Amino acid sequence: MPEVLKAPLVVEFPFTRSLGPVQSAFLTGLRERVVLGVTATDGRTLVPPVEYDPVTADELRDLVEVAPSGTVATWAWNHAPRRGQPLTTPFAWVLVRLDGADTALLHALDAPGPEAVRTGMRVRIRWAEERTGAITDIACFEPYDGGPIELGGSDGEFADPVAGIVAAARLDYTYSPGRAQTAYITSLADRRTVGERCPSCRKVYVPPRGACPTCGVPTAEQVEVGPRGTVTTFCIVNIKAKNLDIEVPYVYAHIALDGADLALHARIGGIPYDQVRMGLRVEPVWTDGARYPDHYRPTGEPDADYDAYKELL
Repeated sequence: MPEVLKAPLVVEFPFTRSLGPVQSAFLTGLRERVVLGVTATDGRTLVPPVEYDPVTADELRDLVEVAPSGTVATWAWNHAPRRGQPLTTPFAWVLVRLDGADTALLHALDAPGPEAVRTGMRVRIRWAEERTGAITDIACFEPYDGGPIELGGSDGEFADPVAGIVAAARLDYTYSPGRAQTAYITSLADRRTVGERCPSCRKVYVPPRGACPTCGVPTAEQVEVGPRGTVTTFCIVNIKAKNLDIEVPYVYAHIALDGADLALHARIGGIPYDQVRMGLRVEPVWTDGARYPDHYRPTGEPDADYDAYKELL
């Protein structure tokens, strides 16, 4: 039995978000070292500000400046900061109720250790040296012994307001395909495709999952399938993907390999995109050193009859 595989993976999707008047004023204010909240329908000052009242759903527009000092409402110690967090040394995550605000703002507190942090302690904002109009313009909070810091009297109007931000969503994790898919991936390295047969319904699943999705019982019997197969369904891709060296348009298809009861997906090549069709017979094309087929191409055989693959659509 080969060793179960594992590999570090990253899912990342940075996207651009446009800002409404409230969020624009809030982030532009941070750039100018000003903290703005918004007045809710019940008179509370909400920081960070929101565009709609959380109770009545009314639109909110009345901005009000609050102090860059405040009080810790609650906290948790972060002993091992991760990539992209506000500080590289251990710090406290704190909810801070700024002076003049009725809700709390989440950020980092730079403290020497958890013994130096307590609920009710006074803190103030440490501003980033370079500010661009983002929450990171607040570098962190730091301990502070004084009272409320004097306000600058901002009305929320700024020159060159921030109109949009780029939000980077990223997830770093270690993926393990498990026993069944490890065997499948290992067989691909030998240019073989191996699935697993269900002991109950006798269907062969490729790629295998270690259990039958229909019967719910474990699968262990390995069955080699293909290498040829039949196109069941397909789509034409017209948008070029980042870091993918394939010219558009191209075709991505579901392919039912001979002997398999589940279609896998792969790219179709060796034929004009507008000639790909359901029932087309195809075979894998390998490149030197590849661990999986680069694409599938037509075999030249007659198209498969619809009844031969209709259950695999």
